[in-house]
Amino acid sequence: MTTPTIAINGLNQRYGGSQILWDVDISVEQGSCTCIMGRNGVGKTTLLKCLMGLLPIESGSIELSGTAIHDMPAHQRARAGIGFVPQGREIFPLLTVEENLQTGLACRTDGIKTIPDRIFELFPVLADMLHRRGGDLSGGQQQQLAIGRALVTDPQVLVLDEPNEGIQPNIVKQIGDVIMKLNSEGLTVILVEQKLAFARRVGTEFRLMEKGRVVASDTMSGLSDELIRRHLAV
Repeated sequence: MTTPTIAINGLNQRYGGSQILWDVDISVEQGSCTCIMGRNGVGKTTLLKCLMGLLPIESGSIELSGTAIHDMPAHQRARAGIGFVPQGREIFPLLTVEENLQTGLACRTDGIKTIPDRIFELFPVLADMLHRRGGDLSGGQQQQLAIGRALVTDPQVLVLDEPNEGIQPNIVKQIGDVIMKLNSEGLTVILVEQKLAFARRVGTEFRLMEKGRVVASDTMSGLSDELIRRHLAV
């Protein structure tokens, strides 16, 4: 039996007196593209922040390729192989595109000191705007920069939190193309996604959340109209 790339078991998390995540179990197989789905406020972003070490957990475990990482600080999880694209992108607006990308090099374990050409093959616009400040880019270009920065770290797993939020449709398609290409090459992807059509296009698996719990898990073909009505329709 193969070891899942990401294994989250019995995860509980709370803000103050409010419990947000309840006994969350999620297994993500190597090479899959798993979409974490659910209505607003069900704990999706909290789950990703716990995965990345940006929020403390109350109990439970998180493993990356069989190694426990839940006690590691966030920067060690990045060096261990998790690339994170947060909601809202969080690029450095006063740094150039090149400088933003270079920040990802610190997380590499192979000592490479130059931005891989692969980043510019995936996102040609970044090469064209290498010396522009990040804050001067459009929202879609900033999102491409945020994904490129995560890929510079050479991750085993790419984690994206609503990568299409507030982005024009042509860039959404480009981002989908890149995710599918990377996934087809073996990169494991986890993304929180609200857009059903996009999730169905890029995802191979889904995990549905409701009130801080995982209520359904299956391959994307198993995302039935009934599950959509119960857990996604607004």
